[in-house]
Amino acid sequence: MWNKISKFFNKKKAKEDYVRLSDEERLTIIEKACKQVSRGVFYSTVIIITSFLPVFLLTGQEGKLFHPLAYTKTFILVIDALLVVTLAPVLISFFLKGRFRSENENPINRRLEKIYEPLIRACMRHRKTTIGVNILALLVSIPLLMSLGREFMPPLDEQSILFMPVTLPDVSNAEAKRILQVQDKIIKSVPEVDKVLGKAGRANTATDNSPMSMIETIISLKPKNEWREGITKQDIINELDSKLQIPGVVNGWTQPIINRINMLSTGIRTDVGVKVHGQDLNKIASVSREVQSLLQHVEGVKDLYVEPVTGGKYLEIDVRRDQLERYGLTVDDINSLVETAIGGAPFATTIEGRRRFGIHLRLGQEYRNSIDRLKRIPLNSPDAGTIPLSAVANIRFVDGPPMITSDNAILRGAVMFNVRDRDLGTTVQEAVDKLNAELKLPDGYFIEWSGQYENLIRGQQSLIYIVPVVLLIILISLYLAFKSIREAFLSLVTIPFALIGGAYLVFFWGVNLSVAVAVGFIALFGIAVETGVVMVIYLNDAMRQLVALKGNSSETITKDDLREYVIHGAAKRLRPKIMTVCVALFGLIPVLWSTGVGSDMMQPIVLPMIGGVLTSSTHILLVTPLIFLMTKEYELKKFGKLEVYDVEH
Repeated sequence: MWNKISKFFNKKKAKEDYVRLSDEERLTIIEKACKQVSRGVFYSTVIIITSFLPVFLLTGQEGKLFHPLAYTKTFILVIDALLVVTLAPVLISFFLKGRFRSENENPINRRLEKIYEPLIRACMRHRKTTIGVNILALLVSIPLLMSLGREFMPPLDEQSILFMPVTLPDVSNAEAKRILQVQDKIIKSVPEVDKVLGKAGRANTATDNSPMSMIETIISLKPKNEWREGITKQDIINELDSKLQIPGVVNGWTQPIINRINMLSTGIRTDVGVKVHGQDLNKIASVSREVQSLLQHVEGVKDLYVEPVTGGKYLEIDVRRDQLERYGLTVDDINSLVETAIGGAPFATTIEGRRRFGIHLRLGQEYRNSIDRLKRIPLNSPDAGTIPLSAVANIRFVDGPPMITSDNAILRGAVMFNVRDRDLGTTVQEAVDKLNAELKLPDGYFIEWSGQYENLIRGQQSLIYIVPVVLLIILISLYLAFKSIREAFLSLVTIPFALIGGAYLVFFWGVNLSVAVAVGFIALFGIAVETGVVMVIYLNDAMRQLVALKGNSSETITKDDLREYVIHGAAKRLRPKIMTVCVALFGLIPVLWSTGVGSDMMQPIVLPMIGGVLTSSTHILLVTPLIFLMTKEYELKKFGKLEVYDVEH
């Protein structure tokens, strides 16, 4: 009975702890609260939009990949910025009703404040140590970033492999077919391989200029749950490469989609290519072989081969003009015979339904499959009867270019290679330094780096030029939000400290720097500044309360008063700051657990964001109030009063 009475009185007491507000008081409080944070939240949204400007300026492959992300996020945030100052206050007035109680009554918020308040007091007691630790962490992150490898884009796992071996340019159709069959049989013997489809030469299309010496084999893999335990895709490629060591064949491993993208964008079908430009194919071939010999021992260079510009076989029929008059023949007679007997001449057309097929007439295979038989092709002479073709022409095989390639009307060859077991940027930089130091080019010849490295340099240049402009625009937006350059810098200083967590997480996760990682850091700028803006708003609100209570004079305000009100502004509004951080983290962390197609592209984007949000929030919660307190102490000492900024707007 006593327990029931006790529970009744406790419940009644708990109800009495709620604050009852009239509708007029409630709407007045909501209006003041919205005015207090509306401008800061609005400009925070503008800053996040601004921070994505570099993504819009990306071109080429990286632009096509990230423009949809930038447009989607921008459109959402533009609507969000409008709703913050229009719809949000109305919805709050509808749903925020009933009895209200102190923010300290929330158990989670109360526990967080009990942990946070001693920490911030300790930071303010040990100012030099707090700032020194932050600066040291920032300095350590710089060599971490510098030591990271560089690549254009993270390799996307396409769930399949493209095997592109290259053999000698004069390989016959029969030999290419035999090599293709042998390779497909070996590839199918690996347990993880599901299907194999190989092609030699060009496809049945006018846009495919592949020579017979180039083989393309698409390898479809089984689902990963059917693979041998502990094996990776790279292990499968290494195993296949070791089994497919065929004399006269240079192996090349890539993926179908990225291969087509590389060929369309740069004309190079591997990760990196060294284009050799000049006027003579023989000299181009010589320079290309020299480049190949210099790159052989560069770590990370795999599947290295020279695109053949010589070595093709041509059948040359040289008319002996001094014999034509003897037999009463002309050059046209010889050309007509060669065209008809070897090449084939149109004879008729057959119609099958809606389709038409041309019929060509030429000598049978057995009469033209060797030079000796070609020499014996009969030719009717008006003066001497039937004579062999060799009587009026010299027939022989000669070497020539298997395919002539040019860029900007200049002949070119190429040395191609893939990069494995090392990052692309470091590998190519070592190769560039080696060629610059040891390669001697003839006059009129030059080399050009192409492939993924070309895209990497283009992406880096775009980001280098635009990021400083974006930081300036963010600073201007912060100034418009606070009407103070000092407060703007106080919010902007969170950006380098946000880079600390991003750099650490990217480093320990083992990810190379790429355009995707850069996009993640760009997105981090806005998130870090947004949390800093919320903190500065509440710190300024605390200063306004202090001045309203004690006046704005160094005679009435002590350092202890400043410290306590700064702690009050930081700790008593802890919940909205923690919520700002948690919303970002809860939306990003699940990406780290994803394993499907595309996860290897998304993880490098979210890694700097997750690490940066963690360190920037720590900096904002512990260091920003300390810096704010030090600036206010300086103002009070030098000017005898505080510069109080109106945060209600």
